Amino acid sequence: MKIGILGSGTWGTALANMLANMHHKVVVYGKFAAEIDYLNENRIHKNLPGCELNKEILFTTDISKACLNQEVIIFAVPSVFIRQTAINAKEFINKDQIIVTVAKGIEENTLFSMSEILEDVLGKDIKVVALSGPTHAEEVAIGQPTLIVSSCSDIEIAKVIQKAFSNEVLRVYTNTDIKAVELCGALKNIIALAAGMSDGMGFGDNAKAAIITRGLTEITRLGLAYGGKETTFYGLAGIGDIVVTATSLHSRNHNAGVLLGKGVCLEETLKQVGMVVEGINALVSAKQLAKKLNVEMPIVNAVYSVIYEGKKPLVAVSELFDRKQISE
Repeated sequence: MKIGILGSGTWGTALANMLANMHHKVVVYGKFAAEIDYLNENRIHKNLPGCELNKEILFTTDISKACLNQEVIIFAVPSVFIRQTAINAKEFINKDQIIVTVAKGIEENTLFSMSEILEDVLGKDIKVVALSGPTHAEEVAIGQPTLIVSSCSDIEIAKVIQKAFSNEVLRVYTNTDIKAVELCGALKNIIALAAGMSDGMGFGDNAKAAIITRGLTEITRLGLAYGGKETTFYGLAGIGDIVVTATSLHSRNHNAGVLLGKGVCLEETLKQVGMVVEGINALVSAKQLAKKLNVEMPIVNAVYSVIYEGKKPLVAVSELFDRKQISE
């Protein structure tokens, strides 16, 4: 299968390597010439230790090469760049191609998911799949066992991606609840920030378990109001992705939370992490969506108050404990 990947970051490159090793013909588009030249010449990515990239992958700064004549086009840029990337690629994309998004976020103000942004730019007749789940790029790149969800409102399109991506170490499930799958992918990053803050403040496993559990409750509550199916939130895209993102050393969201919990300022935190922290990008839109749907999200609000309102993490924790007592 001919596959174009838009985005030469860790996830886009890890997917490219896996797919090329499966003998798919893969072209990866990246914006920065120096990075693309380095990838072509050295076959290593700075954020994928231990991974030697397949020599058959073509890295390019020409977006048309990653779109024209491809059967599948994967959008693997950070969520804040999805719309502009789609605008740049639009003239090279047609309705017969399958569009896959692996970005996780909600667009501010429009409150569009990534698939909705792609439909808004590329047209309602395109076929969009959200590929999501507990998938650290660092592990996928070196062939560690991983499970993921291919979600599309058209189950047959989801199955095409399931078949194309499945191998001896990647097991792909299908799902038609794309709105809920994408919402999970966006909001779990915020819960991971909260779990990281807990670690940064020196709290233990009890606190982290509580954050993960109650965080899932918040996401499910919002997701049901959003039109999702409850079972999705207890699957790979929901609890699976929350667990891996909230507990792993690979998680940039968790790592950012640790720094913030230790009192490091936001600017320095982002500098030290050195990669896009999607949970921070998702906070504003998450609050907007919760307000629109009249859903209470105390953990999300607490993380927002620390990052955007300058509240001390310990104060935010104290306020969470001071909330009215309720039943689970």
